[in-house]
Amino acid sequence: MAQIRTFETEQTSKLLAHDGRLIVEIGRERRTPVSIEAMPDYVPRAVVAIEDRRFYGHGGFDPRGFTRAVWGVLTGRNLGGGSTITQQLARNMFDENIGFERRYTRKLRELQVAFELERYYTKDQILEAYLNEVYMGRGWGFQSAARSYFGKNITEVNVAEAALLAAILNRPGTYDPFRNPDNALRRRNLVLTSMAQAEYLSEQEAEYWKAWPLPDEDHSNDAVHGIAPYFEEWVRQDLDDRFGEELYSGGLRIYSTLDIEMQQAAIESMGWGWERIEELPHFAHPKFAEFDTVQTFEDGVTPYLQGMMIVLDPETGAVRAMIGGRDFEQSKFDRARLARRQAGSSFKPFVYASAIASGIPASHIIEDQPVVYPQLTGDDWRPRNFSEEFSGPLTLREALRRSINMVAIKLGWEEVGIETVAQTARRMGIRTEIERFPSTTIGAAEVIPMQMAEAYSGFATLGTSVRPSAIIRVESAEGEVLWEPRPERTQVLDSLTARIMVDLLQDAANNGTGANHHTVGGLPWGQVPTAGKTGTTNDGTDTWFMGFTPNLQVALWFGMDRPVPMVDVTLPPNTQGTGGGFAAPVFGRFLSHVYYGKDQEVDEETGAVVSPAMEPMLDIPPEWPMLPQLTTREVDSRSGKLWSRWCSEENRYTELFVPGTEPTEVCDESGGRIIRIPRR
Repeated sequence: MAQIRTFETEQTSKLLAHDGRLIVEIGRERRTPVSIEAMPDYVPRAVVAIEDRRFYGHGGFDPRGFTRAVWGVLTGRNLGGGSTITQQLARNMFDENIGFERRYTRKLRELQVAFELERYYTKDQILEAYLNEVYMGRGWGFQSAARSYFGKNITEVNVAEAALLAAILNRPGTYDPFRNPDNALRRRNLVLTSMAQAEYLSEQEAEYWKAWPLPDEDHSNDAVHGIAPYFEEWVRQDLDDRFGEELYSGGLRIYSTLDIEMQQAAIESMGWGWERIEELPHFAHPKFAEFDTVQTFEDGVTPYLQGMMIVLDPETGAVRAMIGGRDFEQSKFDRARLARRQAGSSFKPFVYASAIASGIPASHIIEDQPVVYPQLTGDDWRPRNFSEEFSGPLTLREALRRSINMVAIKLGWEEVGIETVAQTARRMGIRTEIERFPSTTIGAAEVIPMQMAEAYSGFATLGTSVRPSAIIRVESAEGEVLWEPRPERTQVLDSLTARIMVDLLQDAANNGTGANHHTVGGLPWGQVPTAGKTGTTNDGTDTWFMGFTPNLQVALWFGMDRPVPMVDVTLPPNTQGTGGGFAAPVFGRFLSHVYYGKDQEVDEETGAVVSPAMEPMLDIPPEWPMLPQLTTREVDSRSGKLWSRWCSEENRYTELFVPGTEPTEVCDESGGRIIRIPRR
């Protein structure tokens, strides 16, 4: 007996956002079954009118059409047609037995299967199966076709759109409304005429719908890759390893961590960031707009500006938004999960965390002055600061705020030790190779952005890093929970060390190199608690901002796929690309959308909507708690000693300390004796 295959075992899996909204379908053949009762009656009627007018009256085949088709095969002429809807369903569903060769024996076997279908199923069951099974050029079945051609569900199409779908199924390539609009219009109108002849429409109704325009926006790319293609591919690869073929044909329901509104805000913010960089007069590369949208780069390496963005919940590791590049169709290489780029100064917090954990306070003084280190090659390494100036004695706090290279190098290489730094970074989540060289302290090591996001979660949560994740749970088609991963948390820092690091990174983000997230990015000052660190490699080849709030964490990177400077390096340093100039503003713009929302942007000349409105997505969180075990002291920023009235008022500031690491000497710029304060 021929059986209509059970769609539950053949349908695509559904990738859902964290709130259950559909992002994309995953399957070998994108097929979403819809019952015939749920469709408007004019959908099946349009198909019957043009494909098989006598469908409800025959027993599985149309004698006249069948005779015509067989005669064409015997005489070597392509007379086409002849197959009833039941025969076409038989051919589609049992092609492994029937075959698609145009020959007499195929027709006989096809007819045999059609008779069996007619014997065991009702006409509506056969027609429903056909509407869900037929190939439509951009997926299988009328639901996938409606999403691709119109951006709506099959239950929402009007008469003209139903007629167009009925037209397309005959020859999807020939009647594609975007590639061959004239053919599509002619065939659609023929369907409407046939519907009137079959008395499914009046003549007046048919003429009315013939005036309906063809669709002008292709939604097939949205249907295939949705709004987060790199995220979707991450999920697909992960679940392919776990579920195999069931992922593509088992109708799984995959609840992901993605937040659709945050993804939209990330897309808008990154687009703004890319445009800002490309508009610079000294930008030195081809622009993204110069490349045709259908062009692909097989090796994944593009000649235009790239970037990535990861947004996650630092408590759970749930990835709320992810952008792995500018165009998934052109380059499927995921820069968020796979790229290895030098971290630059965004690596420095691991150096400072190592120091705080080892008992060196943030008030500790290191001289910002030139250093020379011999290399294995016999040459000397002579690092420099970005500004190419030296400031003399600096506290660790000020050095991190200003991202001073010399201090980080001396601290990590000479005082803490590079092995300790490497182990701290490894423990926090950096699993790429960390070479034991002086240059590692200022970010010479290559890192993977997703691992950097994991490592920084150890700061945001006051000591516990969490592995980024994309999946909440996976359910079977029947609703059984098949897999529900738990957050992978690791205690990586003492909470006191982590809280001091947050304070230092708040200073760096709001008063130091990251302050552009307010001044350029537009995030209001002093309302949202923010912390983070910029990163810039030689000549602005890689620019980073690793930023976070108490309830959200963002990793940002801009650069070229081939590691070359983004801007003309012959210009002065202050015109070169930096993490503060390129990445930090995007962080601010994104957070502004998340915490405050955004008004709709309209082009003043055309009136067209440039960017849709966004509602606030998260409540503004309170500050990180100040742990009562920490102590505070008033410190002189030039000496690192306890401030006294004999020292300059302008160098007076309040510092946080792990108990037992407070300074014990009092500064005295008058030349008097130093007073030593005993420890309590």
